[in-house]
Amino acid sequence: MPIVAQSTETTDWVSRFADEVIEESERRAPGKPVVVASGLSPSGPIHLGNLREVMTPHLVADEIRRRGHTVRHLLSWDDYDRYRKVPVGIPGIDDSWAEHIGKPLTSVPAPKGSEHPNWAEHFKAAMVEALAELGVEYDGISQTEQYTSGVYRDQVLFAMKHRGDIDAILDQYRTKKGPAKKQQGQKPVDEAELEAAEGSGAAAEDDGSSAAGYYPYKPYCGQCEKDLTTVTSYDDETTELAYTCSACGFSETVRLSEFNRGKLVWKVDWPMRWAYEGVIFEPSGVDHSSPGSSFQVGGQIVGIFGGKQPIGPMYAFVGISGMAKMSSSKGGVPTPADALQIMEPQLLRWLYARRRPNQSFKIAFDQEIQRLYDEWDKLAGKVADGSVLPADAAAYARAVGTAAGELPGTPRPMPYRTLASVADITAGAEDQTLRILSELDPENPLASLDEARPRLDKAETWINTQVPAEERTVVRDEPDVDLLKSLDDQGRESLRLLQDGLEQNWSLDGLTHLVYGVPKVQAGFPADATAKELPSEIKVAQRTFFALLYHLLVGRDTGPRLPTLLLAVGQDRVRKLLGA
Repeated sequence: MPIVAQSTETTDWVSRFADEVIEESERRAPGKPVVVASGLSPSGPIHLGNLREVMTPHLVADEIRRRGHTVRHLLSWDDYDRYRKVPVGIPGIDDSWAEHIGKPLTSVPAPKGSEHPNWAEHFKAAMVEALAELGVEYDGISQTEQYTSGVYRDQVLFAMKHRGDIDAILDQYRTKKGPAKKQQGQKPVDEAELEAAEGSGAAAEDDGSSAAGYYPYKPYCGQCEKDLTTVTSYDDETTELAYTCSACGFSETVRLSEFNRGKLVWKVDWPMRWAYEGVIFEPSGVDHSSPGSSFQVGGQIVGIFGGKQPIGPMYAFVGISGMAKMSSSKGGVPTPADALQIMEPQLLRWLYARRRPNQSFKIAFDQEIQRLYDEWDKLAGKVADGSVLPADAAAYARAVGTAAGELPGTPRPMPYRTLASVADITAGAEDQTLRILSELDPENPLASLDEARPRLDKAETWINTQVPAEERTVVRDEPDVDLLKSLDDQGRESLRLLQDGLEQNWSLDGLTHLVYGVPKVQAGFPADATAKELPSEIKVAQRTFFALLYHLLVGRDTGPRLPTLLLAVGQDRVRKLLGA
């Protein structure tokens, strides 16, 4: 049964945009499906910044579906874009791929070892899989297929016929400066993020100007397949187009009414699609706030095609917190597939749903992911007990499911930090993992690890891929005899009190109470005394006691939460290492 996001609070940006889009769609195309759009260029790994291009319209489209309207979310794969450069750090390619610069992405070979037929399909595949896991419903459109099959032929001929009108609009911006400075605090992850912000296909593409005149159409060469071509003449009556290629010297004259090996330049292509598809809503990156950007110029050019500019919020950059070297993308920035290795799709959806498009945020690959999960679980608790605020409830509902129903989740979601600690200590041994997790709540023990999956698997992957080896937990094999001998009476007494309470308190809650209670009892206070009832010295005593336990158990000052660590080590081994 679908989860309903019930909120019209002003802080719920999704509902507000849904209201606007429904109203605008009824005004422009009454009775027809609402059309929202995204565009992605599979020129390399499609990263988490690009995901905002899809998640923003997805969330709005899904809210509209929840209200009973028919929606189409168009996802244009800009696979007919030119191959601009050989990206760094991609496995299976070398300098020889430079010979393909200028060709359509679908004409460039896939990296060595790939099972996909070309470059575009190779990088598209991981995103398709990630979007399925995220529950994103869309209609995929290959721009290679659209152009090469002649779908846009009438639009191309129309653009060429009205090239003077298009040129006049573009000329208003040619003397103006480039993209505006980035907003304070909005740092792109790397160059790929900057390209994504300007819109797929936009980076470094010319606008069709040349010494021979202005032509908004760019042929791909009939001999070398590259777009290093210049249109030298065009006849509106016969549609005869002549071009030359600066890469190989080839030239030819073709009839554009029969020719399908080329495309409109980006600043004309995008508004043409808005008009052709009847797009009502499409977001764009923050750099579109600058004069002369594709979105701003497109808003004028779309009128030539008889269309209107979509409602288009500008989205801020998505940052990354503490990414270690990933095993899958290797392209400089992490992809949605990388994120889904270490977090459930519900959490990733929530990160995009809870922030307005113009708010930047970070996706955590470091220890911060544990805090995010704590926050997520706390929110789930508030939803369950009815104490959640309306806007937070709406974000939660959008994260856990879509209009089609709930996304598959973990049957018994245990704290992520606990699962990570257990995976760290056990090195993934399933029998040990089940033993420890079943002891977390002795009154309702875990019967199978499947109850804790997929969250358990995500936490284990995080430990194995994002936590440096020097930070991993290794339990001592033998007691630290020298440290035990050096303890004073108070130190030995603290260890005795802990060991005396192990059996009776052998659960996560019980051990938490025990380890915090030992310094209180030693100071003459009840073990359950609250912080308000205790002097500040108790916190110092607790930190000293915790450090002693970490040294005796793992040989370091710190480590996983002590209750989890004790459960993982097991009673017998704990007693041995504490000098029983």
